[in-house]
Amino acid sequence: MIRIKLSRILGDKRLSQADLARMTKIRPATISELYNDFATRISLEQLDKICEALECDVSDIIVREPNTISEIRHRNGSEKKSD
Repeated sequence: MIRIKLSRILGDKRLSQADLARMTKIRPATISELYNDFATRISLEQLDKICEALECDVSDIIVREPNTISEIRHRNGSEKKSD
């Protein structure tokens, strides 16, 4: 599962969502979706602007956590189960 850690980064840097929206010229509603980890997609251009504004790397913002239940079927027909 992909998680967006924007809220933690903004908290660490003591910036508000509105501050980030002003810095990047990204719509406040889009910033809010990312902040609350509700976004289902993000443009690479927006991600680049956020990384530049926050002086961080993509891996600081987006992380992958193992899924509790796998929905993937592998070539041999097995499913990889996560604990």
